[in-house]
Amino acid sequence: MGKKTKKPGKGKEKTERKTARAEEKKARRETKKLSPEDDIDAILLSIQKEEAKKKDVQVDDNVPAPSPRSNCSLTVNPLKETELILYGGEFYNGNKTFVYGDLFRYDVEKLEWKLVSSPNSPPPRSAHQAVAWKNYVYIFGGEFTSPNQERFHHYKDFWMLDLKTNQWEQLNLKGCPSPRSGHRMVLYKHKIILFGGFYDTLREVRYYNDLFVFDLDQFKWQEIKPKPAAMWPTARSGFQLFVYQDDIFLYGGYSKEVSSDKSNSEKGIVHSDMWSLDPKSWEWNKVKKSGMPPGPRAGFSMCVHKRRALLFGGVVDIEVEVDVMMSLFLNELYGFQLDTNRWYPLELRKEKSTKDKLKKIEQNCPDDVDKKINPACATREETEESDDEENSIDYISKNIASNMSIDDGETLTKSEGKPKESSAKLDLQSSLPEVVKPCGRINACMAVGRDTLYIYGGMMEIKDQEITLDDLYSLNLSKLDEWKCIIPHWADFVLVVEADIAETAEEIALALNPFPMS
Repeated sequence: MGKKTKKPGKGKEKTERKTARAEEKKARRETKKLSPEDDIDAILLSIQKEEAKKKDVQVDDNVPAPSPRSNCSLTVNPLKETELILYGGEFYNGNKTFVYGDLFRYDVEKLEWKLVSSPNSPPPRSAHQAVAWKNYVYIFGGEFTSPNQERFHHYKDFWMLDLKTNQWEQLNLKGCPSPRSGHRMVLYKHKIILFGGFYDTLREVRYYNDLFVFDLDQFKWQEIKPKPAAMWPTARSGFQLFVYQDDIFLYGGYSKEVSSDKSNSEKGIVHSDMWSLDPKSWEWNKVKKSGMPPGPRAGFSMCVHKRRALLFGGVVDIEVEVDVMMSLFLNELYGFQLDTNRWYPLELRKEKSTKDKLKKIEQNCPDDVDKKINPACATREETEESDDEENSIDYISKNIASNMSIDDGETLTKSEGKPKESSAKLDLQSSLPEVVKPCGRINACMAVGRDTLYIYGGMMEIKDQEITLDDLYSLNLSKLDEWKCIIPHWADFVLVVEADIAETAEEIALALNPFPMS
């Protein structure tokens, strides 16, 4: 199948615009000329003064769902597995960034949100980490971004939230990690394990591969340093850390390196290696990939259910032409079997049923039927081939519809620029059940409670526009039958994707898994 017709130079112009904006922002940051919106110290001081006015804990019941956000934390309440604790996050409206410090509690049975306001709360942040133990949630680090995204403040504060009283307490302890965001934290028995992250110094970004342990019984931090000649993961942020029995697994991540040539340009590195940490000896070992692992990607989310780790989402950049990149936001679900160390794509029963019905239609069609007259009789491979290019991008947000306003004054409506569906697709859809599925995204929250997987929020792009999500999906991990949309996206908009960013099915398949393994 050939490429769809592209407007000459369109992709190249988009790449050049992004590069120019990034260079302009970097130049402004290096001048160190602060506008009032970039004076983070003044902003945080103002927030601190407002927080000081709070005298008592206030809990508002049955409030509207949280505003759209990514890089927040979502934690299952250890005292009540049907309650989710959501804290912080950030929202970009195409012009300015807003960072949140609000705390929500969500009852998944009653479908009700509670908004908790407490004295002595942590300042707003995103890209922090949260771990729940007994009746507490522990939060470390994160970042506050100025509205114009030109100044960053990285935290190294450590907080404890009492889920019984909704009271916060800051833990000022010696030996804590340095300021950072993009790190990862997990609970192993009575210890919190923290690894990696990054710190933006305005002139450069430092990535970490240090390892810290916090003892929840003794309330002490300890840095674990590598032994001579020991194997150790490279510095990174945005990876995932998860625990199974007496192994702590690390997978993926992102970092940048400066090129060795005279340009001193930065190159992003998407990591796809996996490591296991022995919490008794504190030794790292590489884990060999087996099965059908996901292709390299950034911004994915992971969590653990019983003997399986689950991976969702992420983004991969495809070079569709020389110096022209396309970002593909993924909504795949992968499983990693923790007792055998094998990867495999997770196919839900309803999705499989739909494919089986397509196959049955194919088998019941006579050989001499003209497939142009009756598109439903096209072979499954032909149907998938004709739709792959459209679905891979348009299906990114299957359940989103209505108007979407963007900052350049252009309004994209349901009827403008929407790819036309083939008659084969329409004919087949009339006889097949609609498959509900989260759209592709990065930096979403994932949590598991009572054999149910929850995915909340995150971010994706349409053309040059960042779209921050606030939808909530659930999946019964015992049945693995179908996704359920608990909360639809705020605008319920239709994704409008221009034909000139759609590429061949072969390129999409390469993006999803550029390194297939037998």
